Amino acid sequence: MTHPPRPESGAPQVWTGRARNRMQWVLAAGGAACLALGIDLAVDGPDVDGLAPLVMSVVGCVAVGLLVLFGTVAFTHVRVRVDHDAVDVRCGHIGVPRRRIPLEQVSGAQLAPLVSPRNWGGWGYRWRPEKGTAVVVRRGQGLVIDLGGGRRFTVTVDDAQGAVDTIRDLLTLRTAPGRPTSGA
Repeated sequence: MTHPPRPESGAPQVWTGRARNRMQWVLAAGGAACLALGIDLAVDGPDVDGLAPLVMSVVGCVAVGLLVLFGTVAFTHVRVRVDHDAVDVRCGHIGVPRRRIPLEQVSGAQLAPLVSPRNWGGWGYRWRPEKGTAVVVRRGQGLVIDLGGGRRFTVTVDDAQGAVDTIRDLLTLRTAPGRPTSGA
């Protein structure tokens, strides 16, 4: 059930933010180079004895190239939108992977002053048992969403404090006296 925003609310009712990582384009170029090498081998393959080594080289280069290319392009940037219904996180140019967290499932939010790919095991969509799930596209500040039961979702995004303020305000509005709660 959606509720109209209350005018006395301090934070905006809709917050959007994003984060970019231009370094991912360098990795994507490496993937494109592997893909190009695989295609070149397929077209102008070297003179080798037998077809198996050539096929294995072509398939290997094309597979690695596609995995690296699409795996890195998906995480060149992330877009985050917070509104009265949910927190929506979309990665890359086509918005995949995507995570939508209904506001009813959010118990709180906090600022992470420094989210590092090193602490999460690299860039991308990550899971660590002691930290939860994360979308890490660059090193820097991030939004940590508490999902209850010790579960957390972290995303690197510029102006994460704005997202934290908006989520906290929207959670306060949901539980304000005279307002129906998510269970009603």
